Amino acid sequence: MPEVDLPFSTSTPAPSGANTARILVIDDEAAIRDSLEVLLTLEGYTVKMAADGDEGLKTLELEHFDLILLDLALPGRTGLELLPIIKERLPETPVIMITAYGTVDNVVEAIRAGAENFVQKPWDNEKLLADIRSAVARHKAEEENLQLKRAMKQRYNFTNIVGKSEAMLRVFDLVAQVAPSRSTVLIQGESGTGKELIAKALHANSPRKDKPFVPINTGAMPSELLESTLFGHVKGAFTSAIASKKGLFEVANGGTLFLDEIATMGFDTQAKILRVLQDKRFMHLGGIQEVQVDVRIITATNVDLRQAVREGKFREDLFYRLNVITVDLPPLRSRREDIPALATHFLELYSNENGLPPRKLSTDAMRALMDYEWPGNVRELENAIERGVVLSSGPVIGSELLPGHITGRSFQDALLEHNPNASLFDILEDIERRIIVEKLERCNWNQTDAAEQFRIPLSTLNQKIKRLNIEIRKRVRE
Repeated sequence: MPEVDLPFSTSTPAPSGANTARILVIDDEAAIRDSLEVLLTLEGYTVKMAADGDEGLKTLELEHFDLILLDLALPGRTGLELLPIIKERLPETPVIMITAYGTVDNVVEAIRAGAENFVQKPWDNEKLLADIRSAVARHKAEEENLQLKRAMKQRYNFTNIVGKSEAMLRVFDLVAQVAPSRSTVLIQGESGTGKELIAKALHANSPRKDKPFVPINTGAMPSELLESTLFGHVKGAFTSAIASKKGLFEVANGGTLFLDEIATMGFDTQAKILRVLQDKRFMHLGGIQEVQVDVRIITATNVDLRQAVREGKFREDLFYRLNVITVDLPPLRSRREDIPALATHFLELYSNENGLPPRKLSTDAMRALMDYEWPGNVRELENAIERGVVLSSGPVIGSELLPGHITGRSFQDALLEHNPNASLFDILEDIERRIIVEKLERCNWNQTDAAEQFRIPLSTLNQKIKRLNIEIRKRVRE
């Protein structure tokens, strides 16, 4: 695995002058302010001081800070009274509370109000600096992610695609260049790399953006049903055709039709797709009149189409029609520098979706994400973050809330940590439940795919899901 600079590493102290963060200390004790100013300045931070809450708020109005160290016992408004005001004005700025007499109630109240951490006086310098480095790194990653989103929106009109790696920037440039054209585009990449998001970006940045974008997973249905879905049918075309129906080519007329998993189509359907590409005409199933359409076709596959052509599994003439412009999406493991920004994006998304205050990842959790190989790519990362958000009881998501196969913790260890008196039956049942859930997550909650990978009948898997009270989640599109 290549070396990766972890953005939240606290294993070694930063050399003097290496930090560029600005820190505001709000504390009424002059000795404490002096001590912190010396300690933080030697670490390279720019430090400002305030002796009470009012002075602190005025300073925050005038200057930007990456971190606030806030004393609990302040004259006038206490730190606990000041904290909600600060978080309302500057919700993204991390606050570390410091106190000489912290109680459990104070800690709970401060964390609920949005404090990043709680430090007891007298503190250990190395521990305090580690906490500060971790909080500042998270804040800068979140700011960078926000700036990245704004840049993507401003330059490319990309709203849900995140990435700053060279590989993804090349993809973005290609998409921006190709989007305004009428050319057919083939998107190649492993499952979960975000092929449909790229297809949507191509459509959104094209002259067809005000017309329909119609996606279909061609591998999810049998050939006859797929042809009826794509081309429509007339009444009586087959036994269940009790009325005529338009196909997706007509629905997408003037817009874009996205054909996912194109390699799974049968040869008959491939031939009909080829004719539409050549003549922009087709017939309804059972019909005799030609229908003319103006549709841009974008296709996607997670297999090597050239190899499929060589093996006689895909039409060569259709391949060359589809392969006018090719967009190759890199797997997540080859662009690890995008993981922090992606994780932050999904944390914001699922915190909002579940009506929760913003969640953050602990240093250990982020390290686990950076070290994992991600066979399921961005989709697997998204599922892991969603799981952590839903299971979290506080603002920070630790590594214990990530799936065991990501952190390397065994199912037995995870279970016994919470229930050391569990019976063998309970342990085995929990292991089975976790294995099935993680397989379903990797299969995008497609039970048929999961059953095939388990090499068991779908009915057997469904029985286990019911017995183990596993809640089936909605599938997430690529």
